[in-house]
Amino acid sequence: MKWLRKKKNNQQTVLSLEQQRSEKLAQMGAHLWALRQEQGLSLDEVAILTKISRRLLQAIEEGNLNDLPEPIYIQGFIRQFADALGLNGAEFARTFPISSQPVNSQAIGKVSPLGQLRPIHLYFLYIFLILCTVNGLSQLLNHAALQANNSQSEPDLKKQYVVKPEPIQPKQSVEAQPVSDTLSSIQEAQPVQIGVTLKASSWIRVVADGKTEFEGTLPEGTYRIWKAREQLTVKTDNAGGVLMSVNQQKAKEMGELGKVEEIKIAAKSRF
Repeated sequence: MKWLRKKKNNQQTVLSLEQQRSEKLAQMGAHLWALRQEQGLSLDEVAILTKISRRLLQAIEEGNLNDLPEPIYIQGFIRQFADALGLNGAEFARTFPISSQPVNSQAIGKVSPLGQLRPIHLYFLYIFLILCTVNGLSQLLNHAALQANNSQSEPDLKKQYVVKPEPIQPKQSVEAQPVSDTLSSIQEAQPVQIGVTLKASSWIRVVADGKTEFEGTLPEGTYRIWKAREQLTVKTDNAGGVLMSVNQQKAKEMGELGKVEEIKIAAKSRF
């Protein structure tokens, strides 16, 4: 029974740590997004400054843990992101939880130096294994490419001297198809996405493709994202207190402070 209780407590601790990471990442991502918007920088520009891919930077801003690697790497990405925006990256990223073990304040003085160094050793070992794996795969791919080039460079003597005449096929009439029919067959609808940041507490209703996704009052500092395949409708009772960006563009106020405003954004077609 004691073993079962201990296992259950460990599972609850892990779940609680995952929730802490998710909530903290959402707060930090919203702060970085708002600061980037104030400086007028795009994700592509930040990606050039930090040498981090645009996909990972977007996942940090959206608080999406599923698209990010291990917590230790997430903390490093947050530090580089914050440094690029003029913050103290090390201090800002330190608040993101990466430890997988609960901290017992009463036992801190009893922890030996070797016990404190073990997680660092594991991270170095993990990085070393990754580098060895990448190096091995690179050598394997290079060897396979070299064999393929050698096999293609060998001449086929039979094909050099044997030429088969191609049979003459009668010309067939080709029916011309209207250009509009061809274009309509490959035309797709590009999904639309909005990001909303609350400068002041405001009531908001969001309708995506005819379905109400959210309706209620959001507090100041909240950052939310909604997507739709065809159309998004956003309505608020305090247009000046709501910053809205469309498809990762620069955020703008929906209108004047204290006034009701409703905006409809339709998805654009693409080829």
